[in-house]
Amino acid sequence: MWLLLALASAFFAGLVAILAKIGIRHTPSNLASALRTLVVLGMAWGVVFIIGSQSSLTTISGKSLAFLILSGLTTGASWLCFFKALQVGDVTRVAVVDRSSIVLTVLLGMVLFGEVTHLWTQLLGVAAFTIGTLVMIQKQAQSVDGPGDYKWLAYAAGGAIFATATTLLVKVGISDVDSSLGTAIRTVVVLVMAWIVVLVSGEHRQLTTIPRRDLLFLALSGLATGASWLCFYRALQIGPLSAVVPIDKLSIVVTVIFAALVFGERLTRRGLVGLALVIAGTVLLAV
Repeated sequence: MWLLLALASAFFAGLVAILAKIGIRHTPSNLASALRTLVVLGMAWGVVFIIGSQSSLTTISGKSLAFLILSGLTTGASWLCFFKALQVGDVTRVAVVDRSSIVLTVLLGMVLFGEVTHLWTQLLGVAAFTIGTLVMIQKQAQSVDGPGDYKWLAYAAGGAIFATATTLLVKVGISDVDSSLGTAIRTVVVLVMAWIVVLVSGEHRQLTTIPRRDLLFLALSGLATGASWLCFYRALQIGPLSAVVPIDKLSIVVTVIFAALVFGERLTRRGLVGLALVIAGTVLLAV
């Protein structure tokens, strides 16, 4: 059962970028992120009540609450960058760069926290993932946007950096908070932050002009996120961590497949080699 749940988690996580990409075709990225967060918020708190972690809400310390807020801000920044990257770039490249946060997290974990379990395996994973990412970025950029057009990369890289910051904040300050409850609280902060950005930028004026199709796919993107969380947390409860995490992180394969089917983002042989390196690096880093 845990294997099926882990596979389901990877499948839904891989669909998130695809559904979001469709949902922001005619909607400003910040507004789209804010609308999607409404659905994610409902799903996040649904997970909390399903597993019963709401009872520990009153026991959260002031320090942990402060770090939850900070991690919520970095999560919000990551999501805003990710949506902007999706709007100006193709799904395959954005997903790969966004997932490079695993490399940054591992390297900073080794330097700041001394988390060196299998040094050569970790370094090999970092090298494989980095090389694979560079190969995929270069080849896809030439075939889709033309040489030198890397505007999407700044946003995708920003998303990865903020995602790494979120992980570090969780590691430093809120390790004693239930993960599902912490995620739900962070999502509240993300929602507030996202709507502040929308109001300041004036994108709220376009609420009434959003096509129903965009709203539908943004909602589906939020539901896919929630479904992925539900499956992932349940898989962790009944299955081995060392097996569940690598399977979940292989969601990039699902994203690439659907990007090819839906958007025609087909990889060349060189791109496939890059993807193979990314997958190998992900497995090595997650073991």
